[in-house]
Amino acid sequence: MTGKVYLVGAGPGDAQLLTLRAAKLIQQADIILYDRLVDESVLDMIPDDTEKVYVGRAVGDDTTHQYGTNDLMRQYADSGKQVVRLKGGDPGIFGRGGEEAQFLRQSGIPYEIVPGITSGVGSAAYSGIPLTHRAYASSVAFVTGHEDTTKNTETVQWRLLARSVDTIVVMMGLSRIRHICDELIRGGMSPDMPVVVIRYGTTRHHAIWEGTIQTISDIVESQNVRPPVNIIIGQVASLHRSLGWR
Repeated sequence: MTGKVYLVGAGPGDAQLLTLRAAKLIQQADIILYDRLVDESVLDMIPDDTEKVYVGRAVGDDTTHQYGTNDLMRQYADSGKQVVRLKGGDPGIFGRGGEEAQFLRQSGIPYEIVPGITSGVGSAAYSGIPLTHRAYASSVAFVTGHEDTTKNTETVQWRLLARSVDTIVVMMGLSRIRHICDELIRGGMSPDMPVVVIRYGTTRHHAIWEGTIQTISDIVESQNVRPPVNIIIGQVASLHRSLGWR
């Protein structure tokens, strides 16, 4: 008897931002495999008699942990379990949801993908930052600041992004923020471009640091800011001061 795996987006943190589908599956699952970035308020929704397994990963952990997660999904599904693979944000936005779906398809395991609000969108909204705005931004790009370490060369073209996109949302980019900002300036972005760094967006620990593309690196280093953060670059970042509602 084969069970089923649900690749479920847990949203950006605040449990009230879960989709109805996600909340229902959490209540009905036999087992839940959850990531580091799933907020405690979401984990508190898991019934006491539901088995839950932490599958990481912390910053700096070896990426081979994914093989163990894949094995667990297959093991539980093969035993007939209804498995919720609970992932912070949205499974398809830098959440390895595509890779896990490919594994499940190749293994012949039924699965369903349940979208969630990605942290880049949620943290911006809770900071009063519209990622698009008719007067400021007609385009937005979601970019990883930390590419696959197995790649021989960096594929994100920061210098080209500097002139081709109005709003840039950088996820997992704190450790490389100085390199990213330097590359954007070299690509023609104004050193005065507003930047906001948001830590633990939408949660009770939500925190914000403001600066420009030229100053933000010194600001976060002097404040000893630690992940997880989202970095919002663009004129819309300046709207935080007038539209921030928290």
